[in-house]
Amino acid sequence: MSKAAVKPTIGPLPRPGILDISPYIGGSHTVEGVERAIVLSANEGALGPSPKAVAAFKRAAGRVHRYPEGGAPALRQAIARDHGLDPARIVCGNGSDELIGLLVQAYAGPGDEVLHSRHGFLMYRLSALAHGATPVAAPESGLKADVDALLDRVSPRTRLLFLANPNNPTGSFLDTDEVARLRRGLPDRVLLVIDAAYAEYVRRNDYSPGTELVEAAGNVVMTRTFSKIYGLAGLRLGWAYCPLQVAEALDRVRGPFNVNVAAEAAGLAALGDTGHTDKSRGHNEVWRPWLADRLVALGLSVHPSIANFVLVGFPAEPGRDADAAMGVLERRGIIVRRMGAYGLPDCLRIGIGLEPEMRAVADALAEFLA
Repeated sequence: MSKAAVKPTIGPLPRPGILDISPYIGGSHTVEGVERAIVLSANEGALGPSPKAVAAFKRAAGRVHRYPEGGAPALRQAIARDHGLDPARIVCGNGSDELIGLLVQAYAGPGDEVLHSRHGFLMYRLSALAHGATPVAAPESGLKADVDALLDRVSPRTRLLFLANPNNPTGSFLDTDEVARLRRGLPDRVLLVIDAAYAEYVRRNDYSPGTELVEAAGNVVMTRTFSKIYGLAGLRLGWAYCPLQVAEALDRVRGPFNVNVAAEAAGLAALGDTGHTDKSRGHNEVWRPWLADRLVALGLSVHPSIANFVLVGFPAEPGRDADAAMGVLERRGIIVRRMGAYGLPDCLRIGIGLEPEMRAVADALAEFLA
């Protein structure tokens, strides 16, 4: 019996609905019988962390008996300098996942609705349910968020709208004009949260992570992460850029020491190593299209992506479908991500890894489809 199905018969009970939540299951990192797997299941940075971040993390070991300074002021100042932002409007967190949860906690509850696109990041739905709110999914158009569909589902109960841009797991994005149109169509009482976890991978003149909307409106928040291009997923570090009143609300509900000493030290060093960030972005710009082209040549459907992963569609044919492909990859020690939880059972999401890893994926799927 799964943990989600276990309901206590004695003792205190959680709030209604809590035990109905299916827990989020992250991408696996191990395969039974394989000593060192190729892990492409969680969109982690292919090149890993900056050596400077690793050194800073090690130096921080001697300070872990001390509490961090509440609010991570040094990191907030560094982020502000790096992006040209107001540090008073930055809130740091234990990954952007924590910030998503804090936003729902602060702005939604029983009787409220949290809106997101059909194939948006699962944590939007789960965070809404965890705080007693009702998640509402708007249909997408071609695996891309649809501004009109989102606006059509705004109701008097809507409190937050989450938009992953670029989106996980599809890799699609809304351009600057479309996001601005979405904001214009929202009532001021609805908080638009632009989740820009993959923004550092994007170099397009029709894309913006949302900074200008945060500064122009009182109901837009942008969230970012150190888990992807900076390679610090294991340390859990993220940040949000907010209107001042939203930053103040988040500071009232977050834990006082929610960013640990080692994570802050590594984050500061990662921000300073622009050479490593540029190298990581350049690597992605070579191997994402390389993998997509190879898989398309095999007859697979690869959805356009501007992030560090591709969403691959397989035929709904026994023995050649996504589950069969997943089994073949795992037997070769290659871990990718099933997409059934996102309503995409015919797809696998494949993160961009190192060159030998990309070649191993392409070769395994070529043999599978031969």
